[in-house]
Amino acid sequence: MIIKKGAEADLYLEDFKNVFGFDFYNEKVVIKKRVKKNYRINEIDNMIRGYRTVKEAKIINKAKISGVHSPTLYLVDLKEKSIIMEYIDGIRLKEYFSSKGLDTEIGFQIGKSVGALHKIGIIHGDLTTSNMILYDKKVYFIDFGLSEESEEIEKQGIDLHLLRQALESTHFDISNELFKTILEGYSEVIGQEKKDEILQRIEQIEKRGRYRKRH
Repeated sequence: MIIKKGAEADLYLEDFKNVFGFDFYNEKVVIKKRVKKNYRINEIDNMIRGYRTVKEAKIINKAKISGVHSPTLYLVDLKEKSIIMEYIDGIRLKEYFSSKGLDTEIGFQIGKSVGALHKIGIIHGDLTTSNMILYDKKVYFIDFGLSEESEEIEKQGIDLHLLRQALESTHFDISNELFKTILEGYSEVIGQEKKDEILQRIEQIEKRGRYRKRH
């Protein structure tokens, strides 16, 4: 069953048994299959989709090893350009905050996870509450399709800047307090000095954005 069609990949929800041929606690899995681009030469398209599939799987695995809650990987299928992974049967934080309002404990947990990602050189690239799922009181990060490995302060700043923009857009009534608690959790992992450095970079990024809008 298809659950999401995207520009780069489609997501399918399937039973573990149907995919692998044996039962596993009646578990469901998500299959993320990268979409073929007909405008690209076939060989180049295969190479690009294969590279991005492997890169995303490596980053998800690296994040999980570092302690960030993320889906367990079951199979990387290079022939199909797909990743088969655990289905996190929880509530997206987009819906959670919309119905529950501000939850500082969850905000703190988000910050710690983002800090853990940055500490090991992972830029998520799409930090929104649509890509975070609350399950068993833990925040799981999903959709690492735009992720990359980098320790650049600029990219870490952009990651947090985009998160703040997403909060202001989706949860404008609680965005300031929520982002504040996220930064508290972030600081606990990466340290106050590094946090201050990244906040200065975010300020520079926002100034550049305002300058471009005026011109």
